[in-house]
Amino acid sequence: MKNRTHAPAIETVAISKIYGSGNTEVVALRDASMKIERGEVVALLGPSGSGKSTLLSAIGLINPPTKGQIKIDGKVVMDGPKSFVDLQRYRRERLGFIFQKSNLIPFLSALENVLISLSISGVEGRPAKRRAMELLDSLGVADRAKNLPAALSGGQQQRVAVARALANKPSLLLADEPTAALDSKLGRQVMELFREIGHENQAGVLVVTHDQRALDVFDRTMYLEDGVLAEHEVSPKTN
Repeated sequence: MKNRTHAPAIETVAISKIYGSGNTEVVALRDASMKIERGEVVALLGPSGSGKSTLLSAIGLINPPTKGQIKIDGKVVMDGPKSFVDLQRYRRERLGFIFQKSNLIPFLSALENVLISLSISGVEGRPAKRRAMELLDSLGVADRAKNLPAALSGGQQQRVAVARALANKPSLLLADEPTAALDSKLGRQVMELFREIGHENQAGVLVVTHDQRALDVFDRTMYLEDGVLAEHEVSPKTN
């Protein structure tokens, strides 16, 4: 499961995000500190407007914090709004993103959707196709490799989206409400898939979700409310 021989996949040190100033000041995040190890799968809960999207966009190096540090694989990549790395390159090489909708390119096949991610990372030709097919196979959709997204079920589309996110072998996988459009059975299957991915690929996984029915698949849960982050251990698994 967790691999503590590596630096944490992600660590935040007292990050805050403040919008506006004076009477219009809004504190979206308040001194949020967290750490996710490689191979650890964590759920992030919280009501709408609690700051979950703000935290995810900060960790994803999209919307920098007002203050505090963000570390990826033990390296400080941001200190407040100041960056110490090429953020676009870091997102491409170290991070994987999965959203509520699969956002697959509609005129490309499942295989091509994964290949385009590899191409952006500089992997082409036979190595790219081999990597893409291995991912689709491991996610149970290799037989749909030539199908366009419209010919795939919602669950299959999400699996292709997961394959695309894993193409660059990220150290951290970020998922924002990935099961919101799925029924409870498919939703649980996708959550279990994240657990397998994290444990088997030694990737840190953070899943933002409102669905508390599948929390037993996670190693830990965190709760965010009014910009304040708290942590709750998941009850031991019985299976």
